[in-house]
Amino acid sequence: MDLSKIAVSINKAINTQEVAVKEKHARTCILGTHHEKGAHTFWAAVNRLPLSSNAVLCWKFCHVFHKLLRDGHPNVIKDSMRNKADLTDMSRMWGHLSEGYGKLCSIYLKLLITKMEFHIKNPRFPGNLQMSNRQLDEAGENDVNNFFQLTVEMFDYLECELNLFLGVFSSLDMSRSVSVTAAGQCRLAPLIQVILDCSHLYDYTVKLLFKLHSCLPADTLQGHRDRFQEQFKKLKSLFYRSSNLQYFKRLIQIPQLPENPPNFLRASALSEHISPVVVIPAESSSPESEHVVETDDLVDTDVPVLPAPLETKFDDLFGTSAAIDPFNFNSQNGMRKDDKDRLIEQLTREIQALKEELESFRLESGRLCQALRGRVNELEAELAEQSHLRLQAVGESEFLKAELDDVRRVREDTEKEQRSLTEIERKAQANEQRYTKLKEKYTELVQSHADLLRKNAEVTRQMTVARAAQDEVEAVRKEMQEKVKAAQEAADRQEREQLEQLQQLQRELVSSRAELDSLKTSMASSQQSSEVLGTQLAALESEKAELVQSLSKVEAELSARGEELERVQSSLVTERESRVKTAETLQNQLNEKESREQALESQLAVARWASLQGAVEEAEKIIQDSLAQIDDPAHISCTSSADYLASRCQASLDCMERLNSTRVAFLADNTGVSELVRAVTQSGHLVGDTIVQGSATSHMVPVEQADALSESVKVCGAEALALLGQMKQQDGLAAADSGKLKAALEAVLATAEKLRPRGLELQQGELGDLVEQEMAATSAAVESAAARIEEMLNKSRAVDTGIKMEVNERILASCTELMQAIKELILSSKDLQRDIVESGRGAASMKEFYAKNSRWTEGLISASKAVGWGATVMVDAADLVVQGKGKFEELMVCSHEIAASTAQLVAASKVKADKDSTKLHRLQQASRGVTQATAAVVASTKSGKSQIEETDTMDFSSMTLTQIKRQEMDAQVLVLELEMRLQKERERLGELRKKHYELAGVAEGWGEDEEGTG
Repeated sequence: MDLSKIAVSINKAINTQEVAVKEKHARTCILGTHHEKGAHTFWAAVNRLPLSSNAVLCWKFCHVFHKLLRDGHPNVIKDSMRNKADLTDMSRMWGHLSEGYGKLCSIYLKLLITKMEFHIKNPRFPGNLQMSNRQLDEAGENDVNNFFQLTVEMFDYLECELNLFLGVFSSLDMSRSVSVTAAGQCRLAPLIQVILDCSHLYDYTVKLLFKLHSCLPADTLQGHRDRFQEQFKKLKSLFYRSSNLQYFKRLIQIPQLPENPPNFLRASALSEHISPVVVIPAESSSPESEHVVETDDLVDTDVPVLPAPLETKFDDLFGTSAAIDPFNFNSQNGMRKDDKDRLIEQLTREIQALKEELESFRLESGRLCQALRGRVNELEAELAEQSHLRLQAVGESEFLKAELDDVRRVREDTEKEQRSLTEIERKAQANEQRYTKLKEKYTELVQSHADLLRKNAEVTRQMTVARAAQDEVEAVRKEMQEKVKAAQEAADRQEREQLEQLQQLQRELVSSRAELDSLKTSMASSQQSSEVLGTQLAALESEKAELVQSLSKVEAELSARGEELERVQSSLVTERESRVKTAETLQNQLNEKESREQALESQLAVARWASLQGAVEEAEKIIQDSLAQIDDPAHISCTSSADYLASRCQASLDCMERLNSTRVAFLADNTGVSELVRAVTQSGHLVGDTIVQGSATSHMVPVEQADALSESVKVCGAEALALLGQMKQQDGLAAADSGKLKAALEAVLATAEKLRPRGLELQQGELGDLVEQEMAATSAAVESAAARIEEMLNKSRAVDTGIKMEVNERILASCTELMQAIKELILSSKDLQRDIVESGRGAASMKEFYAKNSRWTEGLISASKAVGWGATVMVDAADLVVQGKGKFEELMVCSHEIAASTAQLVAASKVKADKDSTKLHRLQQASRGVTQATAAVVASTKSGKSQIEETDTMDFSSMTLTQIKRQEMDAQVLVLELEMRLQKERERLGELRKKHYELAGVAEGWGEDEEGTG
C-alpha cells in the first residue's frame, strides 16, 4: 500500500468539517498500520496538523486514533506512547474550556491516554479488548493480588469511558433530533467505539469480582462493590439512552443490562450473568453514506425494497423492464400488468414471511446461545466452587495432619517425661535409703562422741589440783591472747608483759613445788631438819599467799580489760553493720549504673550496626547502579582512558586495604564503627567508579580486549556485591574476605596497564625537534598547495572556456581561500603553543616541557601531519577535477578531511591553554574561518557539478521506441552494476576504517599490549 495514499486518507479523515469521519478513510488508516506494522506514517501526518488550534480537528483526530488503537496493528500502542506527553499537554490545554468541543477533546484525550497506559501495563489485552475466559485467567497469572490490581485499573478505564459518554450527551440538545444532523453525528460517532469498550470492560469486571469474592473476605472488597454499583447505574442509563437514538439504530445493536446488578456475595450468581454482546450489522450503512437532514430519513415508508439477488432472479424469469429493453411492446400497451403485480405482491409476501421466519430463527438461536452461555457459566461457577471446596478440603487435611503430628509429638514428649519421672522416683528412693543409713551412722557417732566426752570429763576431774590450777592459768592465758590479738597495740604490749610475769610466777611456783617435794622426801629421811623445814614452809606459805594475792590482782585487771574489749567489739560490730549497709546501698547503685550502661551499650551497638548496614546497603546500590550502566544503551557513547582507569583501580585497591584494617579493628573493638562506615562508603564509590570507567574504556579498545575488560569489571562488581553481602550479616562480618575482590581489581588494573599507550618513545630533544619539524612541514605543505592551486588556476584560464572555466575558477578560488584559512590557523596554533610552553614550563627548557607532556605533544604532531597530508591530497584531487579526470566527490571528501584534521589541531592546541587567552580566541576565530572555507569548497563543488551535469543532459526526443527500450535496459544494467559496486565499496570502506583503527592503535601502543598478552 502506498504511504502517500495513507497520508491523503489521514488528512481526509481528520479535517475541520463538523461531520462524522468517513468509514472508508478510517479503514484505509487502519489497513495502513497493518501494512507498515506501526503508526509512524499516522503520527508523521498528524504532527503537521494544528490540533491545538481547532477543537473539531482535535475531536476527529481522537476518533480516528481511537479506531487505530482498537483495530490497528498492535505496535500502534507502542509507537503512540512516544507522544504521550504531547497528548497530556493538549488535554490540559483543552481542559481550560468549559463547553463545546474543547471540553470534549480534553475528556477524550484523557480516555486515550488511560487506554494506552492500560494496554502497556497489561500487554495480554488486545486493543479491541476481546478475550476468552482462559485468556482472562492467564492475564492475572492466578495471583489474587494481580486480579485485585487489574480490577482497579479496569474501574479507572471504565470511569474514563463513562465520563466521555456523559460529556457528549450533556453537550447535545436532546429536545431535537440531533442524531440526524451533521453536528450531532460528528459528536455521536466516537461513542460506537466507547460502547464496544464498555461492554467488554463491564463483562470482565463482573467475572473478576466473582473471582475475587471466592478468594478474599467480603469486607475487603466493599469498596470494589460500591464502585461497581455506581458504574453499573451510569452504564445502564447510558446504554438505554443510546439505544433510543435514531443514529445508533442503523449502525449498532446496543445490549441492555439487567435490572439489578449481580450479587457477588452469592457464588452461584455467576451462572446468571450474561455477557453483553454488541452487534454491528454487516449490511449496516456507514455514517458517511447516510443522507443528513433529508425527508427520506425522517419518514418511514412501507414500500419494501427487493434485495439485489431477488431482482436479478425476477429479471431472469420475466425479462428486464422497458427502460432497459426498448423492444418490449407488451409493457407499453399495459398488457399482463395485473399478473406481474400479483406475482410481485406474492413474492414480496413470501420474502416477508421468509424474513420473519429467519428473524425467528435468529432470535431462537440467540436465545439458545444465551442459554448455553448461561449453562456454561453456571458449570464454570460450579467448577470454581468445587475447586474452591477442594482447596479448602486440602487445606483442612493439611491442618489436620499438622494437628495429628502435634498430638504425636505431645504424646512422645509425655512418654519421655513419664520415663524420666520414673527414673527420678527410683533415684529418690535410693537417696532416701542412703540417707537413712547415713542417719543411723551419724546417731552412732553422736553416741560414741558423748561417751568419749563423758570419759574425758571423768579424766579431767581426776586431775590434781595443781594441774587444774595450771590448766586454768593456761586457759586464761590463751583467752587473754585471743582477746589481746583483737585489741589495740598498746593492750597487746601490756598483755604480753603480764603474760611474762605470769609465766615467771608459774616457774617460781613449779620450782617451789619441786623444793617442797624435795623437802618432804628429806623430812622423812631426817627429822632433824624439820624445824628448819617448818620455818621454810611458813616462808613458802607466806610467799604463796603473796602469789595468790598478786594472781587475784592480775585476774581483776584481766576482767577489766575483758570488759573494755567487749565494748570495743560491740562498737566494731555496729560500725561493721553500718558499713555493710552503706556497702549494700553503694552496690545497688553500682548495679543499677551497670545495668543502665549495659542498656546504653546495647543501644549503641544496635545503632552502630544499623549505621554500618546503611553504609553497606548504600555501597551496594552504588555498585548495582554502576553495573546497570554497563548495559545501558546511553552509556555506549561514554569513553575513558586506560590511564584514568588504572588510577581508579589503584585507589580502589588502597581503599580495600583500609577497609580490611578498619574491619579487623571493628571486630576487636566495636567502638570504631565510624572509620569502617567511611571505608565502606569510599570503597563503594571507588569500585563503582572503576566499573563505570572500565566499561567506558572498553568502548575505545578492540573488540577482544573490550570483551575481556567488560567481563573483568562485571566480575569485580559481582565480588564487591558478595563481599558487601557478607558484611551485612553480623556472623559473616568476621568471615568476610576481600581477597577475591582485590584479585578482580588487580586483573582490571593489569588490563588497564596493558591498554596504556606506549607513545613515540623519543628522547627529549627528538620530541621537541619533531614538533617544530612537523609544524614547519605543515606550513610548507600548505604554502606548496596554495602555489599549485594558483598555477592550476592560471592553466585553467588559458585552456578552458565557458561553463567549465567558470566552474574551475570558482572551485580553485574556494580552495585558495581554504589554504589561506589553514595557514592562518597554523600560525595561530604556533603562537598559542609558544604561549602555553612559556607559561607552563617554569625553569625547564622548551624541549623538556614537550617531553614532560609527551601525550599532548604527540597529539600536536599527529594533528599537524593530518593537516599537511589533507592539504596535499586536496590539491591533487583539485588538479584532477580541473583536468576533467577526477571526481567532484573526491574533492568534497578531501575538504571534510581537512576540516576534521584542523579541528583535531585546534583541540590539541587548546587543551592546556588559558580560557581567557587572546591567542586562544584568535585560534578559535581561525578555526571558524577554516570551517566556513570548507563549506565554501563543498558548495562550489556541488554547484559546479550540477552545472556540468545540466550541460550533459540527454535529449530523448529523437529516439524511437526500440532505442528507448534499449537505453532503459542499459540503464537498468548500469544501476545494478553501480549498486553492486556501491555495496562492495561500502564493505571496503568498513575494512579500511577497521585497518585505520588498528594502525592508530599500534601508534598509540595497543599493538605492544597485544604482543605482551599473546
